[in-house]
Amino acid sequence: MVNEHDMGSGPSALARHWALDPSVTFLNHGSFGACPRPVLAAQQRWREQLEAEPVRFMVRELEPALDAARAALSAFVGARAEDLVFVSNATTAVSTVLASLSFAPGDELLATDHAYAACRNALDRTAQRTGARVVTVRVPFPLRDAEPFAAALLAAAGPRTKLALIDHVTSPTGLVLPVERLVPALQARGVDVLVDGAHAPGMLPVNLSALGAAYYTGNCHKWICAPKGAALLHVRADRQAGIRPLVTSHGATSKRTDRSRFQLEFDWTGTDDPTAALCVPEALTFLGGLLPGGWPALMEANRALARRARDSVCAALSVPPPAPDALLGSLAAVPLPDAPAGALPGPLGLDPLQETLFRDYRIEVPVTSWPAPPQRLIRVAAQAYNSAGQYEQLAAALRELVPTRAAAS
Repeated sequence: MVNEHDMGSGPSALARHWALDPSVTFLNHGSFGACPRPVLAAQQRWREQLEAEPVRFMVRELEPALDAARAALSAFVGARAEDLVFVSNATTAVSTVLASLSFAPGDELLATDHAYAACRNALDRTAQRTGARVVTVRVPFPLRDAEPFAAALLAAAGPRTKLALIDHVTSPTGLVLPVERLVPALQARGVDVLVDGAHAPGMLPVNLSALGAAYYTGNCHKWICAPKGAALLHVRADRQAGIRPLVTSHGATSKRTDRSRFQLEFDWTGTDDPTAALCVPEALTFLGGLLPGGWPALMEANRALARRARDSVCAALSVPPPAPDALLGSLAAVPLPDAPAGALPGPLGLDPLQETLFRDYRIEVPVTSWPAPPQRLIRVAAQAYNSAGQYEQLAAALRELVPTRAAAS
C-alpha cells in the first residue's frame, strides 16, 4: 500500500478531503485545526435544518441531537455521557472551572511554565481576584526525561495547594505530560486537577473515567477535525454541583428532573450556532475511516510523521532532538537560535522568521518566543493531509534562512 504521507513535496493524497489552500504548505494544524469537506457539508445540513424552522429545531430537535453527539464523543474519550458537556473551546472551559471555584488568600494554584498562555492568564486573574498565589513548576526544555519534572511538580504540591492546572499536551513545546501518573498522585494529596487537554482528543488515546481528574477539557476542532466552536468539558460527578457556565440562563431555574442541573445549564446558555458540536459524530466517523486501522492507525501515523518532521528540522538546524520520542504526539517543537537583535514581531505579533517563511516560501508554521524573547521555538504539526516532503521543504528553507551553530563557529 502506498504511504499516504510519502507524496513528494506536496500534501498527502488524503489532502483532497480538506479545503486547504493548495498554494500554501500548511504545517500548523495544531493552532486551529482544519475541518474536512465532508464534515463542513454535514454542518451545512445542520444549519439548513435549523434555519428551515428555528423554533422547531431549537426547542424540539436540539436537545436530542446534542445528546447523540455527546454519546458519540463520550464513547471516544472514555467517559460517561452524563459527565460531559459541550463548550466552545478549551480556553472557555478553563475559565469556566476557575470562575466556579472559591479560593482564599494564601491558597496555592499549581501550574507549569509550559501552560497555554491564555489559560495561564485565567489562572493569574483568578489569583488576583481571590488572593490566591500561583506556584509555577519549571519543565526543562530540551527535556531528556519526564521523571525529574514529575517529581518536582508533586513536591510543589503543599498543604495550601487547592488546584493544579496541567496540560495533557503542552502547546508551546508539544510535550505529552504524564497525566496518568500525575493526576492520581496529586488528587491523593487532596489537590484537584484541571487538565487542559486542548490537543489530546484525536491525538492520543483518552480515557477520562480511568484518568479520574476532577476537571478535563479538550478541543474537538483540533485533532478530531470538527468545525470551530466544539470542545468538551468533563467534570467528575462529585464536582458537578459546583461548576456553573460563564453565562447564566434558563437552566438555572429549570424545574426539570429528567436530567442533571449540570447539563441543563451548559446545554443552553443563549441563542448560538450549535452545529459545530452536532458535527462531532461526523468528524469522528470520517477521520476514523481514513486509514484501514481506524483511529489507532491514524494517531500512530500522525505521531510517526511528527517525529519525522522534527528530525528533518533538527537536521537542518544542526541540533539534537529536544525530547524523547515517548513524549511526543502529533506536535513537535525545536529550539531556534535566539532572535537577532532588533528583530521585532510585526503588527500581528508574528516572528519575522514566520512571516518570511510564509511570504517567500508559502510555508505556514508557527515560530514563537518561548520561554521569553529572544529565545524561540519552531513547532511542526502532523495531520493526515501532510506529507514528509512538506517538512523537507521547511528544512530546506531553514537551511537558507537560519544560521546554525556549526556554521556560526
